[in-house]
Amino acid sequence: METLSASDAKREFGEVLLKAQRAPIGINKNGKPVAVMLSASAYAEIELMRQKVLQHEIDLGIADIEAGR
Repeated sequence: METLSASDAKREFGEVLLKAQRAPIGINKNGKPVAVMLSASAYAEIELMRQKVLQHEIDLGIADIEAGR
């Protein structure tokens, strides 16, 4: 993953947006990672996976309750 400083990301924002469509871009501030810029479609995929995992955990909890555990 390519990483940029926050000031470089600010200065090159248009280019960073284009790069983020192809691969995530890490953003550092004061030498420490603070953010990752990624495409909207990659974010949507992550959110869908997160929702599926959450729903699976809820289903497991309901099954435990119904089984008296």
